[in-house]
Amino acid sequence: MKRIIVCLKQAVDVSQLKVDPKTNQLLTASAPKKISDFDKNALEEAIRIKEKLGEAEIYTVTVSSEDAKAVLREALAIGADKAYFVNDPSFQDVDTSATAYILTEAIKKIGEFDLILCGEASLDSFSGLVGSRLAELLNLPLIASVRKLTVEDNTVVGERTLEDAYETVKAKTPALITVTREINQPRIPSLMMIMKASKKEIVTWTATDLNIQKEKVEGKIDVIEVLAPKTERKKIMITGENKEEIAEKLAKALIQEGVVGR
Repeated sequence: MKRIIVCLKQAVDVSQLKVDPKTNQLLTASAPKKISDFDKNALEEAIRIKEKLGEAEIYTVTVSSEDAKAVLREALAIGADKAYFVNDPSFQDVDTSATAYILTEAIKKIGEFDLILCGEASLDSFSGLVGSRLAELLNLPLIASVRKLTVEDNTVVGERTLEDAYETVKAKTPALITVTREINQPRIPSLMMIMKASKKEIVTWTATDLNIQKEKVEGKIDVIEVLAPKTERKKIMITGENKEEIAEKLAKALIQEGVVGR
């Protein structure tokens, strides 16, 4: 295997989101950004494939209207060999269809590859559509929601997660795989890896460099608003003569609320 391409998204760190108490709207503009967690699993899997096979180049591709250099440096520190950054103001609020189209044009310009790895979804929007759209545009076999991956010669075997079962799928390369968080535990880069990352190349392209057609990046989906769900406590106090009585009342209350089964 000569080249693995990993698609990365600079996503909002949902663990640090704040909510406007008056409007209940999420304050995304001030939230810090990071590599989307599922994409970090995809990058880790690419590195493990490279370590197992002994050779392979790992390229990352990121599409954003904002500065994502910090995220790209992190990816290089983790183990990517080269990063491609498709950056243009016109990419603001692009939907999954436009993102897949831009990634397609970038990957075509990069050239030959054996495998594309993506996270199965991003933690901020969680649509899970970019990987499948990208596979269709590139006319590649797709194995989605993979929890275990094996690469041998020109074949990939993925064990994918279904609702109530696992399914093993085999495909010839080049292919596209989307991975779940179960597949691995991403590594934390060492200080030496971080220092080496500063010498690795980040290639920046604009919409013009890729001949992106303006009409294909115009949003087809309008997000009206994103609100945090309202949570209100019922403020039920359970009392009793002793702990046994309190435990019995608590158990009945939990059953009645459907929190636990009988």
